[in-house]
Amino acid sequence: MTAWLDTLLFGIYPYICLSVFFIGSWVRFDRDQYTWKSDSSQLLRTGSLRWGSNLFHIGVLFLFFGHTVGMLTPHFMYEAFISAGNKQVMAMVSGGIAGLLGFVGVSVLLHRRLTDPRIRATSKTSDIVLLLLLWLQLALGLATIPLSAQHLDGSMMMNLAEWAQRIVTFRTGGVELLADAGWIFKAHMALGMSIFLIFPFTRLVHVWSGFGTLAYVLRPYQLVRARRMNLPQGHMQPNDQRRA
Repeated sequence: MTAWLDTLLFGIYPYICLSVFFIGSWVRFDRDQYTWKSDSSQLLRTGSLRWGSNLFHIGVLFLFFGHTVGMLTPHFMYEAFISAGNKQVMAMVSGGIAGLLGFVGVSVLLHRRLTDPRIRATSKTSDIVLLLLLWLQLALGLATIPLSAQHLDGSMMMNLAEWAQRIVTFRTGGVELLADAGWIFKAHMALGMSIFLIFPFTRLVHVWSGFGTLAYVLRPYQLVRARRMNLPQGHMQPNDQRRA
């Protein structure tokens, strides 16, 4: 029974989540662009939002990129510079600090949304559910640190990373690598994949806009339209002709 459940959760479920994540995001952008926003409640109350939002975003962004690089980078690319054990200790310390920042931030945001009558009245059910899931996910992530301390040789981290790399490269044998992982690790992984599953149906889609803004800022050129709208080319103003 356990082997069958592991196969479902860690062999099949990841592809369901990733498919919904990419296809659902594309469909929502294509059909419901007016809902592509973060629905900020800043106008209702600013004070606690500033602290909660900043702490949450700093912590979560560090964790996201840290997990992505740490899990998907093959061991041979860094083994000459850092051992698996040292990498795990570094991940425990930096991830613990970032996780604590994110946890405090999401706790502030959740408390604000649940206890402020004005914000609660304008909140969607998906907003509250999303914050609860993020709170639980960060709590589970922090709970994995004491377990990781029992495997300071980096063996468990290597198994988890190899599982992730086999999933994204469509290779088999990943599920077997999780046989010795504790239930907290597995719950953290399953909930993380579930957040990707609900991503297109929540305010999280505004993350894509963040990447788009970064690409715009880093773009080495700018497009400028010289011609005034709704005027034929023969009626261009002198200033427009010079710019053209």
